[in-house]
This record gives sequence, C-alpha cells and structure tokens, in this order.
Amino acid sequence: MQKRRVAITGIGAVSGFGIGRDALVDGLFAAQSCIRRIDRFDPEPYSSQIGAQAPDIDGSEYFQNPREARRMETNVVQGVVAAKEAVADARLNIGDDLDPVRIGTYVGSGIGGLISLQTDIYRAHERGGHRVSPLFIVNSIANMPAGVIAVETGAKGPCYAIVSACATAGHNIGEAYRAIQYGTADVMIAGGTERAITEVGLGGFCSMKAVTPDFNDCPERGSRPFDAKRSGFVMGEGAGIFILEDWERAKKRGTRIYAELVGYGASADAHHVTAPPPNGEGAQQAMRNALADAGLQPEQIGYLNAHGTSTPLNDSSESKAIRAVFGDHVNRLQISSTKSMHGHLLGGAAAVESISCIYAFIRGQVCPTINYENPDPECDLPNVVPNTPQPFEGEYALCNTFGFGGQNAVLAFRKTTD
Repeated sequence: MQKRRVAITGIGAVSGFGIGRDALVDGLFAAQSCIRRIDRFDPEPYSSQIGAQAPDIDGSEYFQNPREARRMETNVVQGVVAAKEAVADARLNIGDDLDPVRIGTYVGSGIGGLISLQTDIYRAHERGGHRVSPLFIVNSIANMPAGVIAVETGAKGPCYAIVSACATAGHNIGEAYRAIQYGTADVMIAGGTERAITEVGLGGFCSMKAVTPDFNDCPERGSRPFDAKRSGFVMGEGAGIFILEDWERAKKRGTRIYAELVGYGASADAHHVTAPPPNGEGAQQAMRNALADAGLQPEQIGYLNAHGTSTPLNDSSESKAIRAVFGDHVNRLQISSTKSMHGHLLGGAAAVESISCIYAFIRGQVCPTINYENPDPECDLPNVVPNTPQPFEGEYALCNTFGFGGQNAVLAFRKTTD
C-alpha cells in the first residue's frame, strides 16, 4: 500500500500573545515575551509567580449554542476557538463538499479540565460530594476538547484524545498524520489545548521544583532554554490546532498548503517519571524514528525547534541527544526554543511550537531563543539562535516534544515546493 502525502492546510492558535495564529506568529518573530506576573489569583505564596496566561475568551460567538460556551471548561473553549480558526483558514465546508464521516478529530489536553477539578474537589470537601457541579465530569476529562470540537465543526470521523503530558499535541498530530497516510480519514483536526495556571497547577509544579523561582521581579527573563542561568520552566497556556489533509485532495480543491508533514517518531524513555536519561536516549530514538519515517538524513534538517524547557535536566539531556543524532551537522543546524517567549504550554506545546517551524519556511526566518545570554557547557549546541530571528533557507524542520512519563514525540515538516 502506498502511503498518502499529508498537507497542512489550516492553522489556529490561542496563546499568551492573544487569540489567533497571527498574534502568536507576530509575537514570536518580534522576539517578544508574553510571560508576565500571574494576575488570575494572588501568586505571592508561590515560589514561582510568573506565567504566560492565555486571555479570557467569550466563547459565545464560536459555539452554535452560546449557553454551551458559558458552561464549558476554558481549555475546551480555547480549543474550539483555535479549531474554528483552522477550519476557516483551510476553507473547509464540512457537509457540503466534504463528507463529515471522512474528517476526524484528534485533540488532547495534558492535564484536562484543571479548573473544574480544583473547583469541584474544593466544593466536595467543604460542602459534600452531593454539591458537585453536574458538569464536573464533562468539564474535567481530557478528551472533552476533541469531543466538543467534533460537535461544533460537524466532524464525524475518528475522534479521540491522546494524553501524554507535554508530548500530547505531538502524539495527536502524529497519529492524525498516520490516519490520513493510511486512508482512515481524508482530513484531520489535530493538536492540543491547555489551561493549567491555577492555584493547584502552579502549586504542583512549584512543589516539585520544576518551575523557576528566580525571575519573579522580571518575568520576561524567566524562560531561558540552554542558558547557564536557567532554573526551571515557566507555565504557559493556549491551544494549537492544525488541519491535516490528503495532499492530492488539497491540491485538487486549490486551497493553500502551508507545509507538508513528512515524518513522525515516538518513543519511551523507560527511565523515570519526570527526569530524562542523562544521554537523552529516548529523545534520540524519537528523532531517529521521525527521520526514518520521512526518509531523511540528519544533514537535510535545517531547523530544529527544541523541547527546550529551561530546566537544568531537560536542556542538558536534549542537547546530548541532538548532538548524538546530528553529529557534525549540529554546527550548521539552527536550533531554538520558542518556550523562551510563550512559556511551556504542556499539552499544547507541540502544536504551538510546530507553527514556528512552518512559519520558518513562510517567512524565511527562524524564531530565536530569547534570554540566551550565557551558553552552558552542559548544553553543547553551537548554533542556538540567540535573541533575534535569523535568516533561514532550509527545506526541512523538526519539532521535539517530550513529556513526563518519558513519552516522546517528534514531527518532521517539509517546505512546500510543489
């Protein structure tokens, strides 16, 4: 069986920069940070008090029934907003010129409806379990963004959510790519959404010392991947959604093709629930799997959007993995981590960061790693793009995402040339 080519024909996003793909892209290529002091609740008791909060959204204009938008968890609402943008961007007329049964939805959330979990667990503790909201289950489970997006778009094909912590969006996009390759669907809505800057979410990451405690007085400097003064990641929020489509179908209907998705690799560290292996063995395997799937040699990759969380262990481990996979080509490979600007979107990370790969082709530039001021010998990557965008002329790009549990996903993209 000959596998079908997969085109990216629509992109939608919500991020700390605002609602919409353009707000994200413009912020990234301006080398801006959307990380600020948290103002959704009082962050003073927490060791880390900064984050890239997504905007509050009145979802009523995006839902068929405005009342449903007001009842839904925020991670679901922002997923719908990004999905609607992507569908419109791809000029999809579901049910008119596209059979709804042939369009699927793979959208995940790394944590799920944390606002509802926090609110109703508190309520049950204080007032009894019988006072829990009737929407508690619906709003807390991690598959609900996929389900509601299907409802709101009319997509009746395969629909589910892969949950793999920070690799969630990578796995959902990768498996959606497989669905089109093998003919399970003709079009897929795929990505991730996360809204986890809550008292419980921030408190959990502070307690495990995963987030930086050192930049509360200058939030924009807090996320600094590969820098010697990095001390933890910064929480981010938002959603990224792609429309993936059978290449021949996209060409026939004359829609814009942003890029081609050409490879997907997944692996497990089988090492530790939070710490990566020092040599990045699992990350190495995922990158090699993606390259093999795409039929590419390491030397063909021009840009790599690194997982680059700004934690001491991840950045050191990932650097070793990149060097092991790319060898001497690492001296020419342009590398950056856009988490330095939009924070770590957890389950939405791979989708938002893949957007920067695609726009590297479109704009002919690579987004930088801001706050890269003191190169760390433990992160021996000579070509990290520092602080301002750099010109880019490559044909292929790679996006790394690695999640707690040792679950890894890597996506490979090709510039549209035909």
